Amino acid sequence: MKKGLGHNHKKILFLLVSTFILVFLFLTSIKPQKTRSANFTNATATLSNSRFSFTAGYASGSAGSSSVSIDTSGNPDNDVDHLFIGDSVCVVPTSYSGCRDDTSYSVVGTEGSDGDQFTISPALVSTPQASDLIVATQSGVLTIQFTLANNVPDGGDILITIPSDNDTTTTTSNDGFPDVTDTVANGGFDLNGITATEVSTSTTTSGSCNNSHWSTTETITPGNGSTDHTIRIDRSGSQCEANNTVITVTIGTTSKGIVNPPPKTSSHTQGVADAYTINVKTRDNTDATIDSSNVMVAPVEGVFVSATVPESLSFTVAGEASGNTRCGQTTDITTTATAVPWGTISSTSTFYEGNQILTVSTNAVSGYNVYIEENDQMGKNGNTCTGTAPSSGHFTFGSGICIRDTVCGATACSESSARYWTSASNYPGFGISLQNASGTDAVWVYDSTTEPCTTTGGGTSTNFCSRQIADIQGGETRTSIMTSSVPVDSSQIYVCYRIAIPGTQPAGFYYNTVKYTAVPIF
Repeated sequence: MKKGLGHNHKKILFLLVSTFILVFLFLTSIKPQKTRSANFTNATATLSNSRFSFTAGYASGSAGSSSVSIDTSGNPDNDVDHLFIGDSVCVVPTSYSGCRDDTSYSVVGTEGSDGDQFTISPALVSTPQASDLIVATQSGVLTIQFTLANNVPDGGDILITIPSDNDTTTTTSNDGFPDVTDTVANGGFDLNGITATEVSTSTTTSGSCNNSHWSTTETITPGNGSTDHTIRIDRSGSQCEANNTVITVTIGTTSKGIVNPPPKTSSHTQGVADAYTINVKTRDNTDATIDSSNVMVAPVEGVFVSATVPESLSFTVAGEASGNTRCGQTTDITTTATAVPWGTISSTSTFYEGNQILTVSTNAVSGYNVYIEENDQMGKNGNTCTGTAPSSGHFTFGSGICIRDTVCGATACSESSARYWTSASNYPGFGISLQNASGTDAVWVYDSTTEPCTTTGGGTSTNFCSRQIADIQGGETRTSIMTSSVPVDSSQIYVCYRIAIPGTQPAGFYYNTVKYTAVPIF
């Protein structure tokens, strides 16, 4: 009897142990599922300075000379088309150990039958070496903005990855000089020694995502030739809830920004952007990705194009020959992607016409904007045109002599409001109008029949409905000239430039710089 009971007891114990093992294996095989990551919405990246840096090889020019020649092959810039009057240049050894003679020179003119010479002030302090480079650095503030899709927990972070030069034999990617590479894939931006004091983070909400809980001592890791730059912004003390929260990260300041690359050395066409991809992600306290998106930035000669997400973007600026009918007028000059050369204006109180053509393609779901601005009104020998209106007559701005921005008519136009420009003698100056070449993306058109450019306002549909270009020196804000709220394929507009001077305009060389900026919205 005892033997039988013992045998049954062993059988029951075996069944209990077996059941326990099966339950344990079943429970441990069930793993919690992580929240699936998403893309941010309305993610954009914008640089405050739209221009490529300039990097060319030195060819000739000795100590005491004001004329410098560059190599015409084998470098990012093989002509001086992208070197403008007023730019600051430096003679740099290939070791990138600083300016050769610690002197920066101001460009005062470009010359040479092959477009390979420019003049400087002051004259060269010393004779450059044959392997030296001529560099004009362009830097700016990088602003990244995005709307959260998921919460960022206490202990999480924002991680931004910016492409850097992956060739350690040329630059350090953190020395303040533009990084020269053969292709976009090998290139990127120089971080220029930026520290946490030049980085800031803000949000649109103050309750659920209080700004004070984003770290102000960001972790900044420059690229080292095999890695890209990273900027990590930690979250501590509270969770940042999604709830339509828009986050803006500003990298750099007006006095110290990241350095734009020069054009790639392989197969670059002037006026066509080189597009670089920046990654933005949020992570939890284990560094697991929560949300992630790519945004694109694309510098171009005289132009900076901002874009978003890994989708496509193409933006092109091109010139046109004279003799075309644009905005109802016959053009008088031939333009290029980088110049609107009026030449010698021999007749006063007469309209002169020229144009460029802008082409945009993007599959950005929310469309895009193209903005225009000028650094100042057209100053004689580059003098400052103080303010936005002359202190007397048509051309005196304080102590400066300028070709003013047009006022169009008795009821003045501005950078944001168009009017018919009816008279070259009564209302001389410099201004623009627009015409659609493909699509309907021009913000206004030269033959507009809507207010304020209407036939009932005293004009006709061929009276060149015009605006000024926003004068940044005068404190004006750049405005959009080309826009769409949906994706576009090769949408084109003509930007029609017009100039007229009064008979009393002082003789001299007048100039300014106009910049376009394209911002797609994914």
